[in-house]
Amino acid sequence: MGDEVNRTGYGRTQRQLYRRKIQQCLDVFEAMLAQSDFDCAQPLTGMEIEGNLIDGDYRPAMSNSDVLATIDDPAYQRELGAYNIEFNVPPRPLCGRSGLEWEAEVRSSLNAAEAKARADGARIVMIGILPTLMPEHLAKDWMSDSARYAALNDSIFAARGEELAIEIDGPEPLSLYAATIAPESACTSMQLHLQVSPAQFADHWNAAQVLAGPQLALGANSPYVFGHRLWSETRVELFAQSTDTRPDELKNQGVRPRVWFGERWITSIFDLFEENVRYFPSLLPEVSDEDPAAELAQGRTPQLAELRLHNGTVYRWNRPVYDVVDGRPHLRVENRVLPSGPTVADMLANAVFYYGLLRSLAHQRRPLWSQMSFAAAHANFRAAARHGIDARLYWPELGEVSVAELTRRELLPMARRGLDEWGVAAEVSDRFLGIIEGRVAAGRNGATWQVSTVRALQAQGMSPPDALTEMLRRYCAQMHTNQPVHTWQLS
Repeated sequence: MGDEVNRTGYGRTQRQLYRRKIQQCLDVFEAMLAQSDFDCAQPLTGMEIEGNLIDGDYRPAMSNSDVLATIDDPAYQRELGAYNIEFNVPPRPLCGRSGLEWEAEVRSSLNAAEAKARADGARIVMIGILPTLMPEHLAKDWMSDSARYAALNDSIFAARGEELAIEIDGPEPLSLYAATIAPESACTSMQLHLQVSPAQFADHWNAAQVLAGPQLALGANSPYVFGHRLWSETRVELFAQSTDTRPDELKNQGVRPRVWFGERWITSIFDLFEENVRYFPSLLPEVSDEDPAAELAQGRTPQLAELRLHNGTVYRWNRPVYDVVDGRPHLRVENRVLPSGPTVADMLANAVFYYGLLRSLAHQRRPLWSQMSFAAAHANFRAAARHGIDARLYWPELGEVSVAELTRRELLPMARRGLDEWGVAAEVSDRFLGIIEGRVAAGRNGATWQVSTVRALQAQGMSPPDALTEMLRRYCAQMHTNQPVHTWQLS
């Protein structure tokens, strides 16, 4: 959920002090990149999984405080909406059979959390956007009890000066106004972390940007918002619009959005933090007591609290992370592209596929990003959000190709090579890459299953709201089998 804050309002003096402090943090961070010892001897992978709470009627259950108290596990935390929770999976190396152990542990933990949630009359569902969520559910008492979220809401609307306009095209276009950032809470995702060295960060971030389009196309799972069928991964556009601090006039001037793909390949992690400070005003100008320059001069590791807090309010799809654990600094690439769900097996397949591809791409002699424009990578991402597994994407030496052809010809072999380099056991690669291969062969991911099921139910005479509810009921039942979504029945 990000670091908590101590207040919900900030004055002019506070903002001026914050601006000076964050520039000091940036200067110290630049010095650290040149001289500090970052922890990267054994790169770790990590995962965060966001979920929705639903009641017995498959409507959102605004009860995360009670459910989290019952779960009573620090790995589970609040998210923006009172019907959202997040599971922070402990980090680990990827080598050997750890992928299979990871799957078993994640499933065991989620099942235990589900059992406890049921004691509070709730269930947990992993899905990109809850299809039974309607605007009336977000009219009141929708936000988690958190000063951070209240402050974020107030700061976004202070910057905008007007209500949010949500306008998304698609088969059933959506148009509405929102007086809070509540629509953002509809967007639930999984985040993948990889610890890297300062020298290797740029190659890994660039590679992750190249992969964002294919990743999203294969993993799309958010076709419905507020009863409207829109994009295969509508979460991308809904998230962008529901956190937009820019009124139309600033959009017309070309001011950058806070949900940002970026605009160029980088040569250092410093490029990203420098852009954050240069382009984006602070939303949460909390000032700590730390003197980062003095800490570094005395041989200690500065927390750089202001830089980290600000970074958490610039919503890059691949976010740079600076963190300190047991007094040692480290860097991570946080991949925020994928939606949650449908099953643990699907999410682990997405993760293993991504890590294998990232390893291969980041170590190529002739980097793929030197063969394609940044604009092409962004266009792939947008096409994947709209069309999902049916998208056509650009790839060097292939031109514009289908997701299926790209995955079979390039991505699956590349992922397997990368997993071999990680030292991943063959049975792990076979299981999870086999799921990706099956998904492509069937032409079915979470988004296509949802749409096909709703269509079939409506063809049988169900009203749209009833069809969405019945689809979600079937989704939940299949989710608990842990059978990959491409094997799910459609009727």
